[in-house]
Formats: sequence, C-alpha cells, structure tokens
Amino acid sequence: MTAPYDLITILGPTASGKTRLAARLADSIGGEIISADSRQVYRGMDIGTGKDLSDYVVDGRTVPYHLIDIAEPGYKYNVFEFQRDFLAAYESIRSRRHVPILCGGTGLYLESVLRGFRLIPVPENPELREQLSTKSLAELTEILASYKTLHNTTDVDTPKRAIRAIEIEEYYRRQPVESRTFPCLRSLTLGVSISREQRRENISRRLRERMAEGMADEVRRLLHKGLAPEDLIYYGLEYKYVTLFVTGSIDADTMTRQLEIAIHQFAKRQMTWFRGMERRGVHIQWLDYALPEAEKIKQIKQMWQAQEATNPMKE
Repeated sequence: MTAPYDLITILGPTASGKTRLAARLADSIGGEIISADSRQVYRGMDIGTGKDLSDYVVDGRTVPYHLIDIAEPGYKYNVFEFQRDFLAAYESIRSRRHVPILCGGTGLYLESVLRGFRLIPVPENPELREQLSTKSLAELTEILASYKTLHNTTDVDTPKRAIRAIEIEEYYRRQPVESRTFPCLRSLTLGVSISREQRRENISRRLRERMAEGMADEVRRLLHKGLAPEDLIYYGLEYKYVTLFVTGSIDADTMTRQLEIAIHQFAKRQMTWFRGMERRGVHIQWLDYALPEAEKIKQIKQMWQAQEATNPMKE
C-alpha cells in the first residue's frame, strides 16, 4: 500500500495566489500554514515581502501560520535554521492532529524539506569574502554556477548574497554532510501554473499597490530604527531598489522601472527552480491559475482525502 502523505505543499512563483489558496484550503481541512519564504521571516518587513496577512483570514477566522515574523531585520536567516524551525512547527501541528501545509516560493527552502537535505551550519569565511569583494554580480553568479551542489540562485540578486552563497558552497565542498539528518517526509505537492502574461500583469499591479500602501515609508522606518542601507539592500528586490531611492541613489521612475524588471526576472527564476525540482525527483502536480479557487481546493481535497480514507494520518 502506498504510504500516506505527511503534509501538503503549495508552491508557485510570486503573484500566483498560492498563499490565499493555501489559507482557504487550510481553513476547509483543519490545516496550518508553514511559510517557506526567505524574507517573510523578518519582523517589520511587511509590505516589501508581500506578507499579505489578510490572506490568512477566511470568513473572519485567522488560519494559523508559522515561520513569519520570527527574526529581526538585518539578521542573515538561512536554510539550516529554516529546516530546524520547519521541523518544530511541523511536529507541533501534527501533535494537534492538524494538517501541515507548506507554502511558499523560496526554492531552496521548499526543496530542503521535500528532498530531505542534510545540512550543517556554515560559518563566515573572511578570507574568501575578501578575495571575492572586488568581483561583479555577474562574475559571482558565474562562479556560483560552477558548483555541482545546490544553492538557491533565485534569491541571489546582490553581490553580498552571491558571496554568501559561494561561501556556503565552498564550505559544503570541504565538509561531510552526514552530521545532520532530516526526516523523509511524503508530500502531496501542488504547484500553481500561471501564464507568463498573467504573472506579469499580477506583478505590475501588485507593485503599484505596494507602493501606494507605503513601501517607501516602510523602508524609511527600518532605516530610522538603525538598519544600515547595505543590510536592507542585501535582501534584494523591493528592499534593494526602494532603499536606493530613499537614500537618493536613484529617482522614483528609475526605482519603479528597475524593480518591476527585477521582480519579473525573479519570478522567471522561481519557475526555473521548480522545473529543476521536478527533474531532481520532486513530483509536482500543477493546477491552472485560471481555475476558480473553489475548484482548485476541491481537487486538492480529493487528492488528500483519497489517501486519508485508506490510511488516516495518525500519530
């Protein structure tokens, strides 16, 4: 008999509606969300990371969520910590006999769970950082691409992040990974398939909405609290370009134009990562974005309940 699923995973590129879908699914089956987003872990970074916490409210009820607002801005949260925090949330949810629903778009975080990566924490390497400090982002990206091991290239859009990625790869190249285990979890994994045109339309609309909601003011508040501009720029995308605007390095039109291009490129890299996950053995069942939300939820519930009927999830 096929083993039962341990969790449901809903993934997709930015602006694909995955969080709203996951929350409504969770509300209908007694689930809780575990976020797999590398930037939504930070407190106070709300508009720029697209937390959209209102998505977790369904018919006046707040769906429980985890791994959002768990770190201070400026901290360099990593995949090792994500695995640790994921397991704590997962075990807590299972102890309540609720359904864990992993949801997000950070490819490495998702894959570290779905393929059970065995990771060890990576210390800083000052000597390597000094050697790489004069290289451009293009040069650093080329170096990163030369490694056979896996890194989350979807999020590498600043030299500082690329250097950290190379630092991690260099460490793993020299160190055994057998020192840490991660359980083998069986996931019902769904992806939201959205056309390029629709994705671009959603991204552009959402960017306009976020600017109107006060994304620049959010960055100013973070800077006022003492965060260095380079620490915000490290997080890339909205925080990179809005910080450059707020500090006077670029004007508003340049910020909007360059940021929109960067987000479109980011979404494309996310899809490339998800397709790579499929090649590496992760089975993703794709749901058409254009399907009514109720139909998508119906299909997921049918897949989940089919296995639950023959072998209910038990402790």
